[in-house]
This record gives sequence, C-alpha cells and structure tokens, in this order.
Amino acid sequence: MPFRASILTLYPEMFPGPLGASLAGEGLRKGLWSLETHQIRDHGIGRHRNVDDNPAGGGAGMVLRCDVLAAAIDAAVPADDPRPRLLMSPRGRRLDQGLVRELVAGEGALIVCGRFEGVDERVIEGRNLTEISIGDYILSGGEMAAMVLLDACVRLIPGVMGKEASGSEESFENGLLEYPHYTRPRDWEGRGLPEALLSGDHARIAKWRRDEAERITRERRPDLLASPSPLGGEGGPAKPGRMREE
Repeated sequence: MPFRASILTLYPEMFPGPLGASLAGEGLRKGLWSLETHQIRDHGIGRHRNVDDNPAGGGAGMVLRCDVLAAAIDAAVPADDPRPRLLMSPRGRRLDQGLVRELVAGEGALIVCGRFEGVDERVIEGRNLTEISIGDYILSGGEMAAMVLLDACVRLIPGVMGKEASGSEESFENGLLEYPHYTRPRDWEGRGLPEALLSGDHARIAKWRRDEAERITRERRPDLLASPSPLGGEGGPAKPGRMREE
C-alpha cells in the first residue's frame, strides 16, 4: 500500500503546501503516497466549537482539550489502524534519518499538529501518541514540523527520487555528514576541482569521498562519531526538548 499520511490540524488549508511541489508533489499526483487532513475544530465544544481551555493549576496560554483531540483522532482513524500516531513536540524523540527510514518502511502515520500552550497529557497517554521533535526551538504550530517530517519520509519512497543512490549516500545515512560536491566549470575564480575527482579511478574517488566525509563530520558533528549507533542515536531513548514546539 502507498505511504499514507493523515494530518490532524486546526489549519488544514496549510496542506499540502510545499509537499505539493517538486518531487514530493509529483509523487503525490502519481499516487506514490497520499495525504489527507482532518479539522480538529469539527469536534470542538459548543456553538463556537471551542478546542482549548485554561491550563489546570493556572499559567499562561491555553491547552488543547483531551476530549476534543481524542474525538478528532477517533473519527480520523479506526482503532485498529496499524500506523504510528505522532504528536509534533520537542519532548519526544529527535527526528533523525533512522526514524525516517522506520516510518517509510511502514504504511505511513497519523500526525497531530498541536497549537496553543500544549496538549492535555491525558490524550497523549490515552491515544498512544508518540512525541517527535525536529529541534529545540518554538514554532507557531506543529504544521511546519509535520511538513519537515513528511518531506524527509516521502523523498525515500521508491519512485519519488530519480536515483536510489541519491538517498543512500546522503548525510546521516552512514553515520557521517556528506562529502563535498563539485561540478562544471573545472576552474572557477581560481578554484579548481580536487585531483581525485579528475583521476577516473573509482577506488581513489570513493576513498577521497569517505575521507572528506569523516573530516567534515569530525569538524562539525563529532557527536556522530562518538555515538555507539551508526546513525548517531537511532532507537535511543526519548530526548526531552528545552522549548516547546506547538
């Protein structure tokens, strides 16, 4: 079955957004993956369809109600839907290439895009939501974070990218950042191409690329080399974020 993404949001008009363009959009039109949105407010309370309320114990902001969000989830997907249920939140597991490949290997995901100060903890537990973070910074809502996650997934769906090697040689795929890239012209503003790339020796080129990838990783992301996991933390425990991503 194609990879299926179901989005719960207060702003369904934001989708597909950039996911409807370029390779992701072409894959969507070809049916290589599917995207559906569900309006959380359809399950709001009262005449005004309220979806939030004051935080218990006081404090700033508003909290998305558990009963409203649970009703939206139940209406969007059946209880036996095998896809993981994700909530975009910096308290969760850091999105990395390992997690992306886990998701692509499945049938897709239900993705909840929160707003306001946060989501009532009880619905996270009661509907088995897995929190996923794209970084330690604040967004206005989870929609942009969901697009980042989906873009990372969709490009790895067979048939979306032109060459399979394009995905296997990128940063994080082998626990390293990607090697530098060059193309024509051969000389530009006094800068030439590395001799190894002009040699025609495939073994020498492969070694140069590996050496460069290791050098750049040591300089920019030594934590990847220190990690016991080949993907720098794949499958590790959830890492709480310092800031909320709504």
